[in-house]
Amino acid sequence: MTTTADRAEFVAGSRAPDKQAREGKRVATTAHIALILWSLLVILPLLWTLLSSFKTTQEILGNPLSLPGKVQFSNYASAWTTAGIGRYFANTVVVVGSALVLVMILGAMCAYVLARFSFRGNRLIYYSMLAGLTFPVFLAIVPLFFVLKNLALLNTLPGLIITYVAFALPFTVFFLHSFFKALPGEVYEAAQIDGAGEWRSFFSVMLPMARPGMASVAIFNFLGLWNQFLLPVALNTDSNNYVLSQGMASFASQAGYAVDFGALFAAVVITVAPVLVVYIIFQRQLQVSVAAGSVK
Repeated sequence: MTTTADRAEFVAGSRAPDKQAREGKRVATTAHIALILWSLLVILPLLWTLLSSFKTTQEILGNPLSLPGKVQFSNYASAWTTAGIGRYFANTVVVVGSALVLVMILGAMCAYVLARFSFRGNRLIYYSMLAGLTFPVFLAIVPLFFVLKNLALLNTLPGLIITYVAFALPFTVFFLHSFFKALPGEVYEAAQIDGAGEWRSFFSVMLPMARPGMASVAIFNFLGLWNQFLLPVALNTDSNNYVLSQGMASFASQAGYAVDFGALFAAVVITVAPVLVVYIIFQRQLQVSVAAGSVK
């Protein structure tokens, strides 16, 4: 026999899923609205910069929000040649590319040894690397200046490359340490049984298995090194060796009141484009790699 209390409990139980569904829909709607607003905050300034790079200075100053009356591809040519952005771009590619290759090789080797081998001083080295992550860059500027000066590397691209490697190495080791530690030891032992030495086991077996972590940390390092400003400004005052961040600052400051805003916006697009292209191409790989690292 069904009582009144049983019927009330049944009705309340049937309404609970509907209430949860409404709350879930409300949360999803709020999240979508927040994401749309955030996307607009990011996309609109980039779109405005891109459109401004095809306009003349008069059009930009007259109505910054208007569409270009005539597409001015000459702004990019002027920025690349007259403003010297082409030379700065080449210097940046050399510095960042060389530093990225070195830091990935050295960081992977260091993280592998710290993660897979036990020896005296292992934890000390690892925690020293972690301490390097907490060290502010500006505190090392003066010592770095004199070190590079004594080594005759001040105002040179090799000096910047070595400095970039030194500051990116702690993060690389920290990020890859968990990936190498989580790799199965049976694979390493099988390689040893097959006659592979330590170098062959690392480069042919263990390193390819850590590819997701390598991809993630490579992207993070690229973004950080490409946008570096403080180190090159303090350690590289030779205009022939300027990187993009220095070149942009020099281009904007030397023009005074006669700024060619069209060329300036074109230079900004040239500077930002590689970062956007790299992220768009590797965003899926980055998401998968970070998720794998968090699970490990």
